[in-house]
Amino acid sequence: MFIINPDKYSLPAYRIGPFTTRDVAFNHQLPVRNDIDSYLETRFSGKPFAFTKNGRSAIYEALAHYKLQREDVVTILTTTENFYISGCVTTEIEKFCKWSRKIESETKVIFVNHEFGYPYKNLISLKSHRLPIIEDCCTTFFSQSPHTPIGEVGDFSVYSFPKFFPIQSGGLLVSNLKTALKVPALAANELQYYKNVLSYYISQTDEILFTRKNRYELLSKYLQELNLFERFASEPGVVPSVFMFRKGAVNMDLPALKTYLWAHGIQCSVFYGEESFFIPAHQALSEGDILYFKEVIQSFINQTS
Repeated sequence: MFIINPDKYSLPAYRIGPFTTRDVAFNHQLPVRNDIDSYLETRFSGKPFAFTKNGRSAIYEALAHYKLQREDVVTILTTTENFYISGCVTTEIEKFCKWSRKIESETKVIFVNHEFGYPYKNLISLKSHRLPIIEDCCTTFFSQSPHTPIGEVGDFSVYSFPKFFPIQSGGLLVSNLKTALKVPALAANELQYYKNVLSYYISQTDEILFTRKNRYELLSKYLQELNLFERFASEPGVVPSVFMFRKGAVNMDLPALKTYLWAHGIQCSVFYGEESFFIPAHQALSEGDILYFKEVIQSFINQTS
């Protein structure tokens, strides 16, 4: 049994990322470790990389490399080609210049957003434009694709650790250029905190991926019982950052559903531009948590149908 319409001062906190309140104390007591450095050096084949405050900071530092002028354009391309794009991306671009969703005569950089863990399909073909490419891999840290070399085509790739690990901040900028990265250094204690937490969890990668896959499949199973079906087809090697479902034939006001789920402690959003919606799907969820998601959504459907 679950409480529907809880007191607003006693809400649970289900976030898109796996961080929970109990991780504050747990992360604090983790021992000093730097294993993440060797992992990243191996993973990125010795390419220069730098830790940043968050994914937004990594985007900023990548853009800063190009000496953009106010009249220049950064063209944003996304996996779905939907008009939806996070303000986290556009706000950073607007610090330098304008942005567009298509190639313009003023385009100086192409910014490829691998959305929700799913790679942009025509990445290699973008090289024909002979423009610099930045890959936004914030939601594709674990995703792999036999057809799309994620993070290897652009001059830079950017990552966001809270999307996949129980940490409150932290990003990564990786360069495919031969020149060394020039980014502001993080405070020593902050950098060591990131390394301690990431070193602890990177050794559990197989377990994390197994659990995320299981939770995603449970979400798919339980939401199908409400006639809600996943937005993206499953792909080998892809690790989704959220569970996105289509509204389909179900009579739902998606913006109202967003308000309702937030009022029940569930971080979520509408995938604006189409009749789709996304909710958390990560390793910190239990089957009971997923049943709670289902019951809250069911109660919304019952109240509004």
